[in-house]
Amino acid sequence: MALYTDHILPRILNWAMGTSFIAEERKKALVDVSGRVLEVGFGSGHNLPFYSSKVQSVVAIDPSAVSAKLARKRILMASFPVDYMRLEGEKIFAPDGSFDSVVSTFTLCTIPDVTAALRQLRRVLKPNGTFYFLEHGQSSDAAVLRRQNRLNRFQKRVCGGCNLNRDIELLIRDAGFEITAMEKYYGKGPKFAAFLYRGSAHPR
Repeated sequence: MALYTDHILPRILNWAMGTSFIAEERKKALVDVSGRVLEVGFGSGHNLPFYSSKVQSVVAIDPSAVSAKLARKRILMASFPVDYMRLEGEKIFAPDGSFDSVVSTFTLCTIPDVTAALRQLRRVLKPNGTFYFLEHGQSSDAAVLRRQNRLNRFQKRVCGGCNLNRDIELLIRDAGFEITAMEKYYGKGPKFAAFLYRGSAHPR
């Protein structure tokens, strides 16, 4: 199982997260990101091409060694410094109020202690900073949610701990953020895996 989760799955995710539809969603989600940025769940660096000239630097956090290798070319092509750290989202070793922006894309579904990770993001974000998110999660349709709940155990097993049914909005609010903009909608793919949350939030 370690061979699959540590070596095969990161390569599958690198391919799956690079589709044209997801690229368009990243572009919309990241257009206003600026300053010193912390990105949690950096993966293989698919967000880098969508950061604008307003970004000064990126601290990238991800536990996967294979994803770090896959990200090298994208990091070298970035027009700003990228500091890649092999850490989990719950463990961010940075002073309070260190970042102008924090970013999470398709990550909150997988972090084991997602509440702890979100509280860390809030802690390291400046009081006037912004949290930008693009995530999939719990559908607002009861029939789809029932399917998500049935399939969630299988999803976690084959997708490295990814959950289909996390209420992203509730998790963000409960971690001490005020959501300032958000859209919820179905993206491409089966509805149980394609209910998206895209938006921004400020620390309360």
